[in-house]
Amino acid sequence: MDIEGKAKQPPHTWIKDIQENAKVEGDYLVTSKTVSQTRQGSSFLTLTLSDRTGTVEARVWERAQEVAAQFKEGDIVTITGQAGTYRNQIQIQIHGLKQNKSPVDPSIFQESTSRDIPQMLSELRKLSLRIENRYLRALIETFMTDHDFISQFRKAPAAKTFHHNYRGGLLEHTLSVAKMAVLVREHYPDLDGDLLLSGAILHDIGKMDELTFDLHIDYSDQGRLLGHIVLGVLMVEEKLKALTDFPTELALRLKHLILSHHGEFDLGSPKRPKFLEAFALHLIDDLDAKINGLSRFLSDDRQEGSWTAFNNLLQRYLFKGDSSGKADTSAKDIDGKQQGQRYLFPVPDE
Repeated sequence: MDIEGKAKQPPHTWIKDIQENAKVEGDYLVTSKTVSQTRQGSSFLTLTLSDRTGTVEARVWERAQEVAAQFKEGDIVTITGQAGTYRNQIQIQIHGLKQNKSPVDPSIFQESTSRDIPQMLSELRKLSLRIENRYLRALIETFMTDHDFISQFRKAPAAKTFHHNYRGGLLEHTLSVAKMAVLVREHYPDLDGDLLLSGAILHDIGKMDELTFDLHIDYSDQGRLLGHIVLGVLMVEEKLKALTDFPTELALRLKHLILSHHGEFDLGSPKRPKFLEAFALHLIDDLDAKINGLSRFLSDDRQEGSWTAFNNLLQRYLFKGDSSGKADTSAKDIDGKQQGQRYLFPVPDE
């Protein structure tokens, strides 16, 4: 095995393009590393490698301990290998590996939102101007005009895994939740629209401190010790110090929105929702996270047939559709004769 590697930089094979029996080479980020033993007592190394297009499992069978000692999780490694399959998933057998200590292009390793970031910021800013409550509007304004806050907010991910887990994901998710908050307020006039929209804009700002996101997304020390919900409340409290006339009860309600937006204790929420706007924010946030995360899971799935691989988070398989081809969606009457496209079955005259 060529552990030291060659001086020449190999081309990069994108993970999403790797097919069985293909040669694989390029620079990849090591997101996990485990040395295990076979039943015969031989050591082997299992890696999770990533680039911006996905992740893939890889294994080193020769000199596993020696190879593992040369790099750590979070390092970039240059590999050559061969793709195969294991349990219906692509797996790379690595033949050559070295740590890459040269400058790298971060865009290779971290996916970015497909949306236009300045445009999203502009949309969120316009939504914030719809807040009529002068106290809430002043608070949101302190965030929107904070250069350091916006600089991080525009590039932060919304999560390490599952939903909006890419650069710009936090802004994309926040804008989506804010847009839905406006729609929900129009449908349910009993809701305090200003409070709900303010909570939508601020509910996940703690993610900026919870996560690190230079080459890959991981948890910071304060993220692991406190979590984004508590960190978000602390950020709001810091801004409130400059707004000395901010109503105490309004601040209490806004902080409750942040503290309860995960909905349940076992989902990481320090508090469960206690009033209408808190319930609404939780449901909107959960909807946006699940639609994004499940859409990405479905599109990235490589399992053959109508069903995805098992989703550990939701503890179920997901249905992808008819594996035999496109379903016949044309409208027919009960005798099988072709009808117009408006109705699936004949309906009485109106």
